[in-house]
Amino acid sequence: MKTYLFSLALSASSLMCFAQANISPAKKQSKTIAITGATIHVGNGTVIENGTLLFGNGKIIAVAASGQVPQGDVMRINASGKHIYPGFIAATTNLGLTEIEAVKATLDFAEIGDYNSHIRSIVAYNTDSKVPATLRSNGILMAQPTPQGGIISGSSSVVQLDAWNWEDAALRKDDAMHMSWPTTPRFRGYGRPQQTTPEVLAERTQAAINQLTSFFAEAKAYAEMGKPEVINTRFEAMKPVFTGKEKLFIAAESQKDIIAAVNFAKKFGITPVITGADEAYLSIDFLKANNITVVVKQPHALPNNNDDDVNMPYKNAAILANAGLNVVLSIDGYWQQRNLPFMAGTVTAWGLDKEKALATITLNAAKAMGTDQTTGSIEVGKDATFFISAGDALDMKTNKVEQAFIQGRDINLDNLHKQLDKKFSDKYAAEK
Repeated sequence: MKTYLFSLALSASSLMCFAQANISPAKKQSKTIAITGATIHVGNGTVIENGTLLFGNGKIIAVAASGQVPQGDVMRINASGKHIYPGFIAATTNLGLTEIEAVKATLDFAEIGDYNSHIRSIVAYNTDSKVPATLRSNGILMAQPTPQGGIISGSSSVVQLDAWNWEDAALRKDDAMHMSWPTTPRFRGYGRPQQTTPEVLAERTQAAINQLTSFFAEAKAYAEMGKPEVINTRFEAMKPVFTGKEKLFIAAESQKDIIAAVNFAKKFGITPVITGADEAYLSIDFLKANNITVVVKQPHALPNNNDDDVNMPYKNAAILANAGLNVVLSIDGYWQQRNLPFMAGTVTAWGLDKEKALATITLNAAKAMGTDQTTGSIEVGKDATFFISAGDALDMKTNKVEQAFIQGRDINLDNLHKQLDKKFSDKYAAEK
């Protein structure tokens, strides 16, 4: 028994040593830096050839074609033949809220119950996660950790991916309240004899919508009370949604549910953001008339319905963006977020201009989250959050992030994947 316990303790100790953090957040920018000779992809559709980017104190000072580098104590970086992109933004992800899917103790993205408007994902965001470092190596420098589950899941926040703790990471706290529109499960007409009928399922859905409407009505009345004698934490958390300080993201897939969700929000004076949106292409005129931003799922997916165009997931973002909608590209979960730029690259192969595809993971995302005044594009006055790639960052074959900056800080691009690659490359090289 003692031998078993000793072995168990030794194994745990080894795992702890292996998991020790060895990548520290970068220090604050101390010197003005000028990057010259690169192709600058601004993020708003503009491309500057042979551009010069000047930044100091974490902010962009100047962006110009063949711009003049000021004299004095300025560090110069020659990026001739390379590309500069604004930091990519991972939208509606549970990044930092989960670490190992098979280990329940590391899952912190969902709470019990249907109405959890008081939940704030930012306080659960784990800056010690091993995952964000792997994302930074592909240019994803910001994210929107988002709670899940229930009808109202809680508030997301926007973070930068190089921080000591969640306070350091937060770019915008509580940027959006997230909810899922009640849907009727599809009735297949087979299964156990006691299977619920379509009519009963529809009644349950309508009951859920009625309950949701009642919740919003009570929350709005509470918000208009001023200072109530008794604090209701769930209603208190809804106040910023009604005042416009916090956005409302509604997950809806089918055409019927998308229209119902938008009309529901309008009743309360809210312009929502629709996420998921598999059938948004069927309601383009309606979405444009209501100025709706759409967060679409990754194109590398199967169609939502058996009789849908098999290529619709690939084409959805292009159809919506080319119609004039503000489109954001997202990926479910957290571990695949490193492929976000390549998903945007796939969209370019299915009808969307490359710079517009870039905007779906940069400026469009920043607009949807309300951070476009400081992030999302390489413009004067915004945060110096960008990266230098040796090639096209939306192409898996040529994306090679050589240097990245978050708010002017030159961040460490090492990660566990690179460390393991080096370790075993050294091992097998030594055996030859």
